[in-house]
Amino acid sequence: MTTNSNILSGKILLENFEKLKPKIDKEKQLKKAIINSGVISLVMLITIFITLPMTTLSYSNLVVFSSIVSLIIFLFVLLVRYFSILFMAYFYVVKYTVEEKGDYYPFVSIIVPVYNEGKVVKGSIKSLLELDYPNYEIIVVNDGSTDETKEFAKTMVGIHEGKYSNVRVLLISKPNGGKSNALNAGIQYSTADFVLCMDGDSQLSPNTIRDGIRHFVDPMIGAVAGNVKVLNRKKMLTDLQALEYVEGLNMQRSAQSLIKLVNIIPGPIGIFRKKAIIDAGWYASDTFAEDADLTLKIMAAGWKIYYEQSAISYTEAPEKLLQLLKQRYRWTRGILQSILKHRKYLLNPTLNFGNTLVLWSMFYEALIWPAMNIFANVFFITVALLYGMSNLLSFWWAAMAMLDLMTALYCVAVEKEDIRLVPYVLVYRFFFVLMIDITKAMATCEEFLGIVMNWGKLERVGTSPD
Repeated sequence: MTTNSNILSGKILLENFEKLKPKIDKEKQLKKAIINSGVISLVMLITIFITLPMTTLSYSNLVVFSSIVSLIIFLFVLLVRYFSILFMAYFYVVKYTVEEKGDYYPFVSIIVPVYNEGKVVKGSIKSLLELDYPNYEIIVVNDGSTDETKEFAKTMVGIHEGKYSNVRVLLISKPNGGKSNALNAGIQYSTADFVLCMDGDSQLSPNTIRDGIRHFVDPMIGAVAGNVKVLNRKKMLTDLQALEYVEGLNMQRSAQSLIKLVNIIPGPIGIFRKKAIIDAGWYASDTFAEDADLTLKIMAAGWKIYYEQSAISYTEAPEKLLQLLKQRYRWTRGILQSILKHRKYLLNPTLNFGNTLVLWSMFYEALIWPAMNIFANVFFITVALLYGMSNLLSFWWAAMAMLDLMTALYCVAVEKEDIRLVPYVLVYRFFFVLMIDITKAMATCEEFLGIVMNWGKLERVGTSPD
């Protein structure tokens, strides 16, 4: 690897294309939420008082009967959801396997926003120099780091020898303005028609650009979502997250890709047509999920979004429980903010049917499903213990475990993943998923109550892939 020692430095003017955050009357929103919940509760109470005397069942029999009906409905919804995603993901894989993979090598700018990533920034840049692609550059955007990030990144600036040709590494240093602002700065500076946006701690698989960029031959494709995998494994909590990424997130993106409506382009790996970002109004910082927000804006602008399973980004997952819960808390609030920001598409499918479909799926995953899962666990376990049906709990657990086992085996086989992840399905749903859903429910309540939260940052350990 060689570096050009004659490095020129200078100043550039970067405009802030991000729209100002609209003012929100939080007191008015809170009053509206209280009134709506009060009206709904009143209607439900009236319904119960009117219909309850009409039944001839005893109170205990009514509880047992309603529990059985509720369990059947819950399992039906769960099975429909699972098999719909599974079948769509399967058809995507079949289509992906048989389609021709043509050669397409446009110039690509890799945008790497970094903030206090001193432990990993050099390793991330070095890994990018090993990509199996002949025509790209690397733009590192230092977003006002307070550690040694800038100094480490500066040592990598210059012309380096890549796998096929020389690769230029540039560094933009700017005052701290957040990830979305840093990405906008890098995209604005780039002269390429395509940009790959990633996290500063992520490391890409060698064929990421080659496999992801080929989909842009279709002029309607505005972005390609990549495949995020957990880097720091071999601990129970990180292994459970690795299983979640494979079974939950990536399988869902595969299903959505069948109709080219992926709902969230993940932060660690997303390839964009620059024009699609400009049409969407750039990244914005008025939500805690700038990736989800930009994805929805790109679709609203009429672009399609695909998923490339072999464009892999390895990222560090939280190793401590509190870190994980904080991460999912922020994700949930960010997604809810994005849904509210684009709610006109939620209520009016004539504006953009694709956006409406995606928003309702996000609404279901963020609000309805966590509430259903928590209620089902608490309600069914309570009823089983109080009314002598505790033996049914083992059958319920076995049914859920078999469903997860089947899905995990399929996903591990498709992605050629570590078979060691499969046994975790025994605790996946009744420990990990339930814990995450409780966190989502708490985040939902606090978001609608308008409680202020900070961004937060995951502590990095500088893990390297095997």
